[in-house]
Parts: sequence; C-alpha cells; structure tokens
Amino acid sequence: MTGATGDIGSALLTRLHASGVGPLRGLTRYASQAAIPEGVEAVEGDFADPASLKPALEGVRSLFLVSRLGPDAELLGAARQTGVEHVVLVSSITAETHPHLGPAAENLAVERSLKESGVDWTVLWPTQFASNTLMWAAAIRTGGTVRAPYQDTALPTVVHPADIASVARVALAEPGHRGRTYALTGPEPVNDRQQAEAIAAALGRKVPFAGIRRQQARAQLVAVFGEAVADALLDVTGGDVHDGLLAVRDTVARVTGGPARPFWQWGTENAAAFR
Repeated sequence: MTGATGDIGSALLTRLHASGVGPLRGLTRYASQAAIPEGVEAVEGDFADPASLKPALEGVRSLFLVSRLGPDAELLGAARQTGVEHVVLVSSITAETHPHLGPAAENLAVERSLKESGVDWTVLWPTQFASNTLMWAAAIRTGGTVRAPYQDTALPTVVHPADIASVARVALAEPGHRGRTYALTGPEPVNDRQQAEAIAAALGRKVPFAGIRRQQARAQLVAVFGEAVADALLDVTGGDVHDGLLAVRDTVARVTGGPARPFWQWGTENAAAFR
C-alpha cells in the first residue's frame, strides 16, 4: 500500500484490515512514526530512491499505487520483478478528457506503463478530492475569506477520499475488476461556493466567500504547484469543462453497493481542521 498514511491509503488500509484481507503491508518513509492500523506491517521506502522500494515489494501480490508520487515506471518494474500480480492505480479522468495538459499526460504515461508491464491492472479515475478544500483551512480558521475562481461552476468531480478507498478495496479484494477503468465522481454537482457553505454549516458559523479572476487564482497556485499544475487545476475546475467532467457517475454505488458520499459529509467529518 503506497501512500499508507494519506487520505486514501489510510482509509483503504482500515477497510481492508476490517474485512479480514491480508496480510497487509503499508509503505511509508518513516515506519516508526506512521499511524498504521494494528496488525498491518509498516515498511519503509522512499520514492526518491527506487532501490529502497524493492525490499518492500518482496512477497507482495497486490499493490495500491497513487500515480506520480515518484518514478512510477521504475516502481512498476520493481513490482513486476518481485512477482506482484495486480496493481490498482489511482490516476485521473483527465487522462481521457484533458490529455494535452501536462499532469494529465503524465498520468496517461503511467497508465500505459502499467498496461504494458504484463501485470494485471485496475485504474481509478477520480478528479478532485474533497480534501483539496483543506487549502482553505488557514483562512477559515482565522476568520478570513475563502477566495476561488469559477465559484458558480458546479461539477460532480469532487470525490470523498473514502469513496476512492472503498472502490479500491473492492478492486483489490474481490474478483472481476482486473482490466477495468473506473471513473469516480461524487453523487451530485457542487461548486466552490457550496463547498464553503457546507464547511460553514459544519462549523456553525459564517465562512466569508468571494469569487476571484483566473489570473488572481493562478498567481496563488503557481507559487505552490508551479505553472503547469496551476494551469491544469484551473482548466479542470472550470476553465475548460468537458462533458466527461459534467457527468455524474454511478461507479461508487455500482462497485461498492453503497452510495457516493456528498461533499457536506466530508465537511462534517473534517470540521475540526477548519476550527
């Protein structure tokens, strides 16, 4: 399990462990400090040093991989050499809808490497994580104003990380999901203004919100992510909306048997991060 302490990985480990699947191994940079469920083996590895990952893969049959955390081609090569049989990859639907964008092209390259590796695969296509709104946390905690572009563009692409984890659990633990690509969305379209309102409701107080121009938002994002990622984020959250981004998918319900979680639920569950 790569990203074992992240939003998706930690939820996935918990679900797999609770369902009795195992043995389980969580990959982390610092095993002694990792919050890993009891009974799950924590192993150390650093994506900046692919050679450190090979021992962690010894004896592993299935691998959960979040793309673009490191040199994916080398990691997939190590997985094949150590006998991994199945990889569940978290990519993005932008590999299909916006392949011309830099990050999307990188995701597509990882998908191709996986499909050409000879290892069985399942690809998950979320777009935006509900947890992306944690970027607003500092402003909300101090009573500041949340500022966002395209504030009235409602998209269903905001996904609760737990839903990604639930689909991944099924793909890893149950038959019938190899060779499949699953596009994941939330249950309904939601815009940034509505997300801020949902957080406000969870906090029981107002959260000031203001729309800003793309160039203002771009300057802020470039400082954090660089130009290519900033432009890609702005395009897929409102600047270049495609039919593929507007469709509400029933994938979560179809694969897991339970409905996709709405954004307000994530806001309620994570309200403490904004207090």
